Amino acid sequence: MKIERFEDIIAWQKSKQLAIEIFRIFENSKDFCLRDQIRRASISVMNNIAEGFERKSNNEFKQFLFIAKGSCGEVRSMLILSMELSLIDKDQGKKLFLLSEEISKIISGLIKTL
Repeated sequence: MKIERFEDIIAWQKSKQLAIEIFRIFENSKDFCLRDQIRRASISVMNNIAEGFERKSNNEFKQFLFIAKGSCGEVRSMLILSMELSLIDKDQGKKLFLLSEEISKIISGLIKTL
């Protein structure tokens, strides 16, 4: 099956879910620097998947997927910090960490197929 729209890409769908959850969890955070950075990183995942797909070139799409994968790592790094500093609930943090890991794996699979 050929993907017609970026909205049909599972990695994009899951990264949208990740961004929404991060926005909700960090909504009332007083650590504005961390809050803004983790929000930007989570948005970067979904936006780079979308932008790369819209370029209509496998090489460019792959390049943007690598950027999205890097942003996934950035999100996980900040989730670890947030849990260690007790800025978020450990169960919430672990759930988001696992979702981010899953997205990274899906992106890796996409990269390999391109």
